[in-house]
Amino acid sequence: MNFIDRMRPAAGLRVLITAGASGIGAVIAKAFLEVDAKVMICDIDTPALTAFTAAHPGLLSETTDVSDAGAVETLIDSVRTQLGGLDVLVNNAGIAGPTGRIDTLEVDDIRRTIEIDLMSQFLVTRRSAGMLRESRGVILNMSSVAGRLGISLRTPYAAAKWGIVGLTESLARELGPDGVRVNAILPGIVRGDRIEKVLTARAKAEGVTYDEMEKLYLQNTSLRRMVEPEDIASMALFLCSPAGANLSGQAISVCANVETL
Repeated sequence: MNFIDRMRPAAGLRVLITAGASGIGAVIAKAFLEVDAKVMICDIDTPALTAFTAAHPGLLSETTDVSDAGAVETLIDSVRTQLGGLDVLVNNAGIAGPTGRIDTLEVDDIRRTIEIDLMSQFLVTRRSAGMLRESRGVILNMSSVAGRLGISLRTPYAAAKWGIVGLTESLARELGPDGVRVNAILPGIVRGDRIEKVLTARAKAEGVTYDEMEKLYLQNTSLRRMVEPEDIASMALFLCSPAGANLSGQAISVCANVETL
């Protein structure tokens, strides 16, 4: 196998991507479709799911709240039926969570952030592990640069993302003897609707303008620029390719080197 072929995932991989109807998840789904994978996405946003699936013939989809254990059971049953197994699980679902000082946050908002960002990965992985052992597959857990740096005013989000790194390293040890590789991807400031909402909320909390907050965020990256969603998708493909065959238990930042948050 030449080096170019080593950088490309094998055709026909059976892939499940949570929260795959928009944002980073949708870009990852498109990337796997381009390398001839069989892709199923799930999302809680039914209209977005319908529109994205209609635009990509052959893409399978399921409306699912991955923080709900019963809904995850239904999703994994569908994966078995429609894909016939699983080679790659991309735990991508997540929300930004509330912005504010810890003593101003609502308990329900804290709990919901942990449930979606962290607990969902436990639930989906728990039910997918058997299929991944059978295929000697790959798990990609979406964390964040906030999973290696503290971040004030967004403690529920940061705590969940740090938890994902711990989950990843633990699963890599647990599943490695069965041939399953597990890695976390830590995106930085990714261009798109989510970061715009985060910057707007942070600017309001800090009492500054949106432009000032964006400039502050970018000043804290070595390359002084945002990351594109395609950068995250490229890393996902690499980690599922022969070139990534000996990468497991890693927390890999794709972030233009965020120095502080």
